[in-house]
Amino acid sequence: MFDQPVRPPVRSALPGSPGARTAAARAKGGPPGWPDRVPPPGVRGWEQAAVTWLLDLCPPDYRGHAVLRRHPAALAWLADQHVEAQVEAMRAAYRTVRVDLGEILPAGTVDALLVCLEHEGLRLRSAQRAIALIRESMDGRLFVERL
Repeated sequence: MFDQPVRPPVRSALPGSPGARTAAARAKGGPPGWPDRVPPPGVRGWEQAAVTWLLDLCPPDYRGHAVLRRHPAALAWLADQHVEAQVEAMRAAYRTVRVDLGEILPAGTVDALLVCLEHEGLRLRSAQRAIALIRESMDGRLFVERL
């Protein structure tokens, strides 16, 4: 329901390979799906920007836990878990909104709410893709542009 069109997988190069050096030299905006507010991997300060972006996806109370700032990989994993739960919640809401609220809300409101849920679901699926890319980058994977 909230799935975006399937994109071909982004090819990644092993660190130190010629393709990785070329990609790092030409990195401008990260691979497709990379979050706009995070500089591409390899740029100074990209991990700190990624931590800030990941914390924005999580509940505000997560900012109070120093362990999440010290270990960005743990934060990325936790953000992925949190966003996955939100996707499931959007799917459940989409399935049940007519039955649960159809008689309570004014005419046309349920349809508007369904559009809202669909947009939010797409935003969350996009965030999942971006989190996956950040996690791969934290693991040392470099992205190579396709010709």
